[in-house]
Amino acid sequence: MVYNDDFNTFNHVIDSLIKVCKHDPIQAEQCTFLIHYKGKCSVKKGAYEELEPFCTALLQRGITAEIE
Repeated sequence: MVYNDDFNTFNHVIDSLIKVCKHDPIQAEQCTFLIHYKGKCSVKKGAYEELEPFCTALLQRGITAEIE
């Protein structure tokens, strides 16, 4: 789950979703708009062990994320 914040730009979040989560550009843009307007978006689904590296990489990029 990725959460909205007041400091990351749309481009940074989109780029991060493409590079870290392997989203295509349209999917990354749609997720980013959901994050902005709804406050959060589930960007990846799977087992905890599978999601942990994705979450860690997003956190290292300054994006507010957690595994739910």
